[in-house]
Amino acid sequence: MRVISTLVWVVITALLVSFVAMNWEKAPVNIWPSSDGYFRFEWPVGFIALFFFLLGLVPTWLLSKAGRWRLHRRINALENTVLAATAPTLGSSTQLDAAAQAHATEHPQN
Repeated sequence: MRVISTLVWVVITALLVSFVAMNWEKAPVNIWPSSDGYFRFEWPVGFIALFFFLLGLVPTWLLSKAGRWRLHRRINALENTVLAATAPTLGSSTQLDAAAQAHATEHPQN
């Protein structure tokens, strides 16, 4: 599965690099209106596309990580609950050990 994931990322990277290379002309981007017109910058079209792609990808990736973290915490809590419910209680275990030691001291085997 790791190989397939690596191949997918290599293909995506190759596509992005080729897109940036083919679209190297600068394009004006108007960001915010001001008294002098618009706040604008000029970048190559490929970089603009890559920037906005990452601008959309990062919040989605963070939400995915937060969801996984929450689910892992929930799974761990449920596993601990099951372990606590199935494990013998500490009191009965120590009572059995104390009874076994008392029996051994009263009836030594020589």
